[in-house]
Amino acid sequence: MGFMDFRLIYMKSFFEKLTATNNINDEVDDILDLDNPNSDFSQLTEEEKDGELAFDVIDEGDALVLKTMVAGVKPDDLDITITRDTVTVRGSRHEEREINKESYHQQELYWGSFSRTIKLPTEVDIDRSTAIEKHGLLILNLPKVDKERKSTLSVK
Repeated sequence: MGFMDFRLIYMKSFFEKLTATNNINDEVDDILDLDNPNSDFSQLTEEEKDGELAFDVIDEGDALVLKTMVAGVKPDDLDITITRDTVTVRGSRHEEREINKESYHQQELYWGSFSRTIKLPTEVDIDRSTAIEKHGLLILNLPKVDKERKSTLSVK
């Protein structure tokens, strides 16, 4: 198993961090030790260390709808990049005040940066795409490119 395969299997997803889902990640946190400068995993880029968003991708015929939870994130702290075939959502969730680590009895909420790039199943019209946030749910509406559309051109 290569380094990246190992990282993909054992890195906690944003959803796991958000919901405190227990799995093998809890048992290998000490092995990975991403903050240890002597660890191979300390060489990951910041994006690779980010939490990862969980997405729903829904095909509504003429558009794709993507949904993800971004509760506790200010709209100004979100960066959404769209190409014709990918969507990237980056952001960060900040704790409002600094809390000493020794004060925690239990810490399950995820604080910090997150990102996710989704490869879309079809091309979308980036100029007509919209994003709204409602009660912590980010909803992206991405109209599909009409590949059957035809037009005639006049020669001048």
